[in-house]
Amino acid sequence: MENKTVIITNLNGAWAEPGSIFDVFRESFQVGNQTQQFLNHLVVINWDQKAHARCQDIHPHCYQIESKTENATFSKEAFFMTPDYLHIVWRKIEFLGLVLQLGYNFVFTDTDIMWLRNPFKHFEEDADFQTSCDNFNGNPWDLNNAPNTGLSYVKSNEKTIWFYQFWFNSSKIYPNIHDQDAFNMIKMHRNVSSMNMKIRFLSTTYFGGFCQPSKDLNQVCTMHANCCVGLDNKINDLKILLQDWKNYTALPENEKQQLHRSWSVPQSCRTSFQRMNQRN
Repeated sequence: MENKTVIITNLNGAWAEPGSIFDVFRESFQVGNQTQQFLNHLVVINWDQKAHARCQDIHPHCYQIESKTENATFSKEAFFMTPDYLHIVWRKIEFLGLVLQLGYNFVFTDTDIMWLRNPFKHFEEDADFQTSCDNFNGNPWDLNNAPNTGLSYVKSNEKTIWFYQFWFNSSKIYPNIHDQDAFNMIKMHRNVSSMNMKIRFLSTTYFGGFCQPSKDLNQVCTMHANCCVGLDNKINDLKILLQDWKNYTALPENEKQQLHRSWSVPQSCRTSFQRMNQRN
């Protein structure tokens, strides 16, 4: 964009297949309110050749990232907390740090996030690092918020470049946890505090998810299929979510303003999350 901001997502072969998450993700930009333009600024990081080939078929900006693990294959679904999953999420943090070093601001978005309105209107220009939440407590500057780094807006400056290197290095201290949990552990670290980096948490009113849905269709910008286990469950519920959105946008303006109903989801995702918690 004009201010050197790029939108970035990442993709593997399972999520890139026709009818899978990538198609639903791109559809959200197309049916969203003034979100079509953002597809022009979206770069898709691909973890394998299968994802890269599909991306190039349907999207103009694709970048295949090299794995640093020998014999690794990321074309299949990388199940939560498996070695492939952990390798991907930490390689992602390393890559995003390099983007900051090149002088680009970025919005990182998980591919299971639906873009329904322009999110930039709700970013604070004074903040260095802004991230979505699994649960938002009402105070955007409170470090006790429960973050979900699936959507983050990060300015390129000395503070954030240092922070992403610090964050990536924390994978050596916490080798068996993923990037989001590591962020939650280091956000109050004395070294982070000493950098005076302004960390802001995004309200689920505008940046909702299945953990804590946005309750107002008149305000929602993005919705994330978080608190959901299994690719098929995500696809099922995201398609229902987009149909909810299409039903909403088809209403006359006066009916939209009077609308108090929110979403028909989570459905499959709620069941999948309950089962996961029962096993744990």
